[in-house]
Amino acid sequence: MARNPRDIQLTSASGRRAISAREDDGNLEDVRLLDSYDEESVAEKGSGREAEEEGMRRIQVRVTGMTCSACTASVEGAISTLPGVSRASVSLLQNKAHVVFDPSVVKDEDIRDVIEDAGFEAEVLLESNNSQTRSQKTLSGQFRIGGMTCSACVNSIEGILSKLPGVKRAVVALATSLGEVEYDPSVIRKEEIVNAIEDAGFDAAFLQSSEQDKALLSVAGLSSEIDVHVIQGVLGDLKGVRQFAMSSSLSEVEVIFDPEAIGLRSIVDSIEQGTNGKLKASVQSPYTPAASNHVEEASKMLRLFLSSLILSIPVFFIRMVCPHIVFLSSFLVMHCGPFLMSDLLKWILVSLVQFVVGKRFYVAAYKALKHWSTNMDVLVVLGTSASYFYSVGALFYGAFTGFHAPVYFETSAMIITFVLLGKYLEVVAKGKTSDAIKKLVELAPATALLLVKDEEGRYVGEREIDASLIQPGDILKVLPGSKIPSDGIVVWGTSHANESMVTGESLPISKEVSSAVIGGTMNLHGALHIRATRVGSSTVLSQIITLVETAQMSKAPIQKFADYVAGIFVPIVITMSLLTFFGWFFCGMLGAYPDSWVNESSNCFVFSLMFSISVVVIACPCALGLATPTAVMVATGMGASHGVLIKGGDALEKAQNVQYVVFDKTGTLTQGKAAVSTAKVFAEMGLGDFLILVASAEASSEHPLARAVVDYAHHYHFFDELPMVKGATKQIREDILSEWLLEAINFSALPGRGVRCLINGKGVLVGNRALLAENGVIVTKEAEDFLIDLEGNAKTGVLVAYDGTFIGLLGIADPMKREAAVVIEGLKKMGIHPVMVTGDNWRTAQAVAKEIGIEDVRAEVMPAGKADVILSLQKDGSIVAMVGDGINDSPALAAADVGMAIGAGTDIAIEAADYVLVRNSLEDVITAIDLSRKTFARIRWNYFFAMAYNVLAIPIAAGVLFPVTGLRMPPWLAGACMALSSVSVVCSSLLLRRYRKPRLTTILQLTVE
Repeated sequence: MARNPRDIQLTSASGRRAISAREDDGNLEDVRLLDSYDEESVAEKGSGREAEEEGMRRIQVRVTGMTCSACTASVEGAISTLPGVSRASVSLLQNKAHVVFDPSVVKDEDIRDVIEDAGFEAEVLLESNNSQTRSQKTLSGQFRIGGMTCSACVNSIEGILSKLPGVKRAVVALATSLGEVEYDPSVIRKEEIVNAIEDAGFDAAFLQSSEQDKALLSVAGLSSEIDVHVIQGVLGDLKGVRQFAMSSSLSEVEVIFDPEAIGLRSIVDSIEQGTNGKLKASVQSPYTPAASNHVEEASKMLRLFLSSLILSIPVFFIRMVCPHIVFLSSFLVMHCGPFLMSDLLKWILVSLVQFVVGKRFYVAAYKALKHWSTNMDVLVVLGTSASYFYSVGALFYGAFTGFHAPVYFETSAMIITFVLLGKYLEVVAKGKTSDAIKKLVELAPATALLLVKDEEGRYVGEREIDASLIQPGDILKVLPGSKIPSDGIVVWGTSHANESMVTGESLPISKEVSSAVIGGTMNLHGALHIRATRVGSSTVLSQIITLVETAQMSKAPIQKFADYVAGIFVPIVITMSLLTFFGWFFCGMLGAYPDSWVNESSNCFVFSLMFSISVVVIACPCALGLATPTAVMVATGMGASHGVLIKGGDALEKAQNVQYVVFDKTGTLTQGKAAVSTAKVFAEMGLGDFLILVASAEASSEHPLARAVVDYAHHYHFFDELPMVKGATKQIREDILSEWLLEAINFSALPGRGVRCLINGKGVLVGNRALLAENGVIVTKEAEDFLIDLEGNAKTGVLVAYDGTFIGLLGIADPMKREAAVVIEGLKKMGIHPVMVTGDNWRTAQAVAKEIGIEDVRAEVMPAGKADVILSLQKDGSIVAMVGDGINDSPALAAADVGMAIGAGTDIAIEAADYVLVRNSLEDVITAIDLSRKTFARIRWNYFFAMAYNVLAIPIAAGVLFPVTGLRMPPWLAGACMALSSVSVVCSSLLLRRYRKPRLTTILQLTVE
């Protein structure tokens, strides 16, 4: 590793995370959902683990060689024995282990070594920066500031920086000419901080930040140690590159860098320029190795199966066909020394199958037994070895005694052949369960058109670049019919985008200047210029992929049953095999069954051994182990394709048993497009002055109702619409408001009640009855009657007091979502009880509930009180789901058994939610519950098939039906059945790929003419 000595490590600023709403046009579909909630009510669900894992390191390890649940349990057990390991989770399907550990106690290499000691191959994977990107909301940036002469300059700069939106703290040192600024990169960019300092009359330059990212680069043309030294020199001179490690044998370089100081494209370009074009670097996708490993595993299994098949076919022909062909029969009965030619040929061919092709079974079984665990490989080795070594023993016995007992070499070969066929089919089928992630990865375009600027900022050309090299702030050109390469904002052009592949929204979405676009979606008609805002692991697509992968790694509670059975399965099967052998053998010795059951050329020992081998070979622990994870993997992928993101198997399992669904009102059941419908003054004041006063008080509030008031007041005075509160139009809106609104000081927002401030030196209150009552303001009877009438019509009343006197009110309507009533009725048909909870008054709440058919209403509930409503419903053990849009809903989402954040849009990393419903449609609530029910119905069928297979197959293999029917299962047929059992379970799970969203008309049992 090499480190740039000029780089100074800054301490990461954790930043207090709190509730925030994204600025938008008043449409709650775009309101930012909460990443977390800074109250104790949320801590009960999530902070325990966060506190436990504070200072811990998380890594992913690729583990190869696992075949069943017993293997995953073995790996988890091995990792958990290490001191300092907090948590270990192993996924059989993904062949990955997620490990949380204390880096001061245990190292990455220790974890890799303990997995390898357990008998599996291990490789520590490149770290994903997603978790850091989501959790670290505040960066600490270091800036060089020139031109300061005294403390007044320092105070001036600190004051200017502290007032910038998104800046948490600013400290400037006169002696070193440095400034350290804690800022939220999602609100303000480092360039804006630099511009603010320069506008104050000082020179400024960004140095570095506390952020760091990691990338793996493939280097083409690397041929000698000289090339390695050249790259090391180039990277060592780059400002912002903190560490790098070369792997000349693999032509790879791992780079750790500060993405705020240097972009990945700059690193790649510097390598090419520093070597005069001899070496070309490209970013290696983190999903490429996983895909290639899967293909490699499938190819390996296919090669082994074909090798075994090619060697086994002659053995089969020698045993079954050749004796009926005269000239071949005479050749095979010839003697080669003391052995028959047929036996010798079979011995040679089967030895190759047993010990060359079947070597993997012996190695895996040895490693498992070495660590006192058992798996399917142990059963295969026991069954095939018993058949093979008995046949070898019989061969030598015949050579020395002249009595040629039957040999069963073909049994061993055919068992291995069928097992390998089953393994190959299983690998292929398991690969199809992860098709959803593959399709998501393929959504991202490979290249992008970068618009190149000259020194004066004019566009002078286009450059095609690798999409992984896009940097925040890049202006990209998107042609009609091509994929949008990155999340961003439209800066030029109009078009429509098809976002169905990411959000599940089927209708094309209009895009114009200031519209947000999602990387991986399709631009349909016009050409667009977009400014990249989120790239790499921060994009919506990357976060969706990460959520789906995390869900697929998690274990549903029902999986514990399979893990327990897998732990005791092999010992039980071996015991049953021994009982089968001794039962038939002693019965034969005692004459309990007629001699006619045993072939003339055989004996009681061989007769019993074949039954025993069949029992060992036919038993299959893999089918049980695959029953749950394959179904969960397919279900999470199908959910993502429908815009329903599931965070884990636990949430998926709980959702099937939901008894209550609690809905927030504003923005969840309603459209979130609040509009003032009525304004009435009850004082000596004109309506225009009244609206200016109220708008001046509400202008500083982020609440949607406040924006509705401001928009209404502006339209009343100017007959014009205000620009939206997002993108480039935000500043325009603020400039317009500042021209006609009054100055409001000492502003404070009071959650669940309203706002207060001072205007013209007098107090202004805007809010509900509770706000005015607690401040001693009396509402006249005329106003009270008018307010009751508003609330009876499902409108929210906003009361206004000025200088301690009630002066008027406004009625605000928020239309219901068109599907709300149908969805509520659909939930009732599904046996689920809907509940509405809101901070609104009782009359408005009951009017809204009556309109959509909800009987259970909880009104005038403060944000923190919503969690109490959830807890009250859970007291009798009921499973409760909470559906909210994220505004003040985080405590309730965290308290619920299943939290569903609806209308997430591009903000999908909501820690409090178990389900993220990307679209703002209530229909997805039914989709989420229905998908959960369908998934666990499939899992139960999988368990039924797996258990029924073993319960029925093992007795049949043991010969229970032989005395009655005379039919018995030869070991090679038992091997074929075992191979196909796990494949059948995976194929059963794959049927979930045919899942379709439920039609509401079907749920309601309606007939549409």
